[in-house]
Amino acid sequence: MIRQRTRKPTDAELAILAVLWESGPSTVRQVHDALAKQREAGYTTVLKLLQIMTEKRLVERDARQRSHVYRARIPREQTQAQLVSDLLHKAFGGSAARLAMSALAQKPASPEELAEVRKLLKKLEGGGQ
Repeated sequence: MIRQRTRKPTDAELAILAVLWESGPSTVRQVHDALAKQREAGYTTVLKLLQIMTEKRLVERDARQRSHVYRARIPREQTQAQLVSDLLHKAFGGSAARLAMSALAQKPASPEELAEVRKLLKKLEGGGQ
């Protein structure tokens, strides 16, 4: 049996996934309304994207109710890890340090975020938690 691999989401699909990760299982109308607060999004476009995402195995559809309910199949953290890993290898030659420095140069981190980075570095260096 050939196992079908989940394909990477497009930018529009990531926006939909972000709604599902934040709101949990949602109807097309609920996803559309959430997206419409951030950007222009047509209802039928959101519906078509959710249908494509179902085929790509990015979301699952529960058709037991009149309005189908969609939910993300893969947790946010797993999707982020996959995207970062791809970027790390494609754009930074596998160098996590170059990726991190580039990210921090693009948008300075808040003091809270820097504290989290220091904590992670300390943990990775074997300095405990």
